Amino acid sequence: MKRIGYAQVEPNHLSARYTGQIYAQLPARHSNGKAIEQLENGQFLKYDYAAGCASDNNASAGEWMLVFNEEKLYDERYQNHKDFAMLAKDFTDKTIYPRLLKTNVGDIFTTNAFKSTTATPEKPSVAGPNESITMEDLSIGDLVVVGNDGWLEKSTAEIGSLNAPVFKVVPHFTQIKDNGSITPAYETKTIGSESVIVYNYTLPDMQDAVKLQRVK
Repeated sequence: MKRIGYAQVEPNHLSARYTGQIYAQLPARHSNGKAIEQLENGQFLKYDYAAGCASDNNASAGEWMLVFNEEKLYDERYQNHKDFAMLAKDFTDKTIYPRLLKTNVGDIFTTNAFKSTTATPEKPSVAGPNESITMEDLSIGDLVVVGNDGWLEKSTAEIGSLNAPVFKVVPHFTQIKDNGSITPAYETKTIGSESVIVYNYTLPDMQDAVKLQRVK
């Protein structure tokens, strides 16, 4: 999935915001104990309270939780700045204390935080934008899991063999314009017996993204 800038999350329905299942007291660290230097919304970390850190190590205790931070803006000229990452160098102790949301079955969010191995100055994600994943590759009904490093990735395995959390790509329902026209960004898909309009570009800056619902 092509991505410009940092990964983003649009919280369509995240139950943790209402149930209080939000965790934000532990520092973000790699498996080697070093501080995570950059953290983006849409990544996942394990809230390992016994180890005293939020880790990107799959072997850590706890469940993968969604990184969903908010940017503190003190300059009104930047109030529309939605594309950001938390950088350890910006903190006085050079440590990120992320806000993590527990996801529950049924939760829905939109994101472009998919794994890759390429990083450039123009595409500054730690993992880089995954240009090998396109909207065609991620179809409605596909399963998405958290990779070993905390970034999302597509899975072709059966849901019963996958460890939670597991997400499914779901359609984005919207309305046709009053004049009956459909903009080029919309396409018609058949969901069950109904023909619906699916909108692929659902992030505020109109970048490619997918809507995910937790199913396990």
